[in-house]
Amino acid sequence: METNDVIKTRIETVLPILDERQRRIYLSAEARSIGWGGMSKIALLASVTRRTIAKGETDLFVTRDDSTKNRIRKEGGGRKKATELQPEMLQAIENIVSPHTLGDPMNPLIWTSKSTRKIAAELLVLGYKICHEAVRQCLIELGYSLQANKKTKEGGDSPDRDAQFEHINKTAKEFAECNDPVISVDCKKKELVGEYKNNGQEWTQVNNPREVNVYDFIDKTNGKASPYGVYDIQNNRGWVNVGISSDTATFAVSTIRDWWEKEGKILYHSSNRLYINADGGGSNGSRNHLWKAELQKFSNECALVIYVSHFPPGTSKWNKIEHRLFSYISKNWRAMPLTSLLVIINLIGATTTIAGLTIKANLDENIYLTGIKVTEQEKQKLNIARNDFHGEWNYIISPNI
Repeated sequence: METNDVIKTRIETVLPILDERQRRIYLSAEARSIGWGGMSKIALLASVTRRTIAKGETDLFVTRDDSTKNRIRKEGGGRKKATELQPEMLQAIENIVSPHTLGDPMNPLIWTSKSTRKIAAELLVLGYKICHEAVRQCLIELGYSLQANKKTKEGGDSPDRDAQFEHINKTAKEFAECNDPVISVDCKKKELVGEYKNNGQEWTQVNNPREVNVYDFIDKTNGKASPYGVYDIQNNRGWVNVGISSDTATFAVSTIRDWWEKEGKILYHSSNRLYINADGGGSNGSRNHLWKAELQKFSNECALVIYVSHFPPGTSKWNKIEHRLFSYISKNWRAMPLTSLLVIINLIGATTTIAGLTIKANLDENIYLTGIKVTEQEKQKLNIARNDFHGEWNYIISPNI
C-alpha cells in the first residue's frame, strides 16, 4: 500500500503539466485505484473538492461527440463577452473610429490618435464597461486593422494617361524592331555621403550593428551624391553618373552623352536615332527649356535624331528605370552607410540581378550651375518637331544642318 507522501508527490509532479479536464480525469483515476474512501483521500492530498473528482469520473466514462470531447469546460461556460452583455457597443465603437465621421467636429477622436486605450476611455464616458484589449478585438471584428499611410498620390491623373502609355509602348516596340536604342532616364534620390543610416537590414554578428550618426545633418565636407541613370531597355544594362553638384538638365544630358559615347554607339553602331523615355518634371522635365537646348547640342554633336516621350504627371513610377534599375541599387546597398563617393560607385557597379542586369558607374566631378536661362534666340534655334498627340510630351529633336 502506497503511503500518502508517495501519492502526494506523484500528484504534485503530474498536475502542473495537465490542463483542467486532464487533472480531473487523473485525480479520478487515482481515487479509483485506492478503492473505498479514495475520493476523500485524493481530494485532501490534491487540495481539491470531491465534486471535482466526481466530475472527473463523468469526463472519464461519458462518451462525447467529436465536437465536444476535447472541451475543457462544458459548452456555454466562462465569462460572457462584453459585446454580448452590451450589444450596442460595437456600433458605438464604429461611430468613434469610422473614417466617414472624421469630418464631424463632434467626433471625440478627430484630433487625437485612435489608440485602443483612448477608445476604451471614451466608451467608459459613454457608459460602457470595456477594457482596451476588448476594444482591440472589437475593432478586428468590425474589419479594422493597424495600417500606415500608403504613398500613391503623385498629382492629378491626365485624361490621356493611358493613351500616352500606349504611344510610348508602340514607339518603343518600333525602335526595338529596328534595333535602335530605347533608354529610360532619371535622377535617383540624392544621397548623403558619410556615416549616415541607410534603410534596410543586413546579416551581421548578433548585437553588433553598424554604428552611424544619430542626426542626418549634411556634412559640408562630403556633401551629397546625385546618381543620374540611363537604362538601356533592350539590353538590360544601366549607366549611372554620380554627380557631386546639382541635378540640372546639363548634368542629365551629359550623362546621356557619356553613355552614348562609351557604350551606346558601340551597341547600336548602325543607328542614327535614339528614343528617350523621361519623367514629366525635374532636370529632364517636359517644360524644361534647358533640357531641350542641351539635347539639341547633343543631337548636333553626334548626328542623332532624338525622339523624346515624357510620362504624364503623377506616373513617374511607371518609368522603367525606377523598377528595373534604381530599385535594385537600393536593395544592393541596404543597411550600408554610403561613407564616400567611391563606396557609392562600387555599390552601384556591383548591382546585378538573376535576369542579367549589369551597371557601369562613374564619378562626374563637374560643377553644373543652376539658374541658367535659355534665351529666346536659343529657343528659336531648336530644330524640334512636336507630335500631333500631346506635342508637349512627345517631340523629335533633329541635328541642325
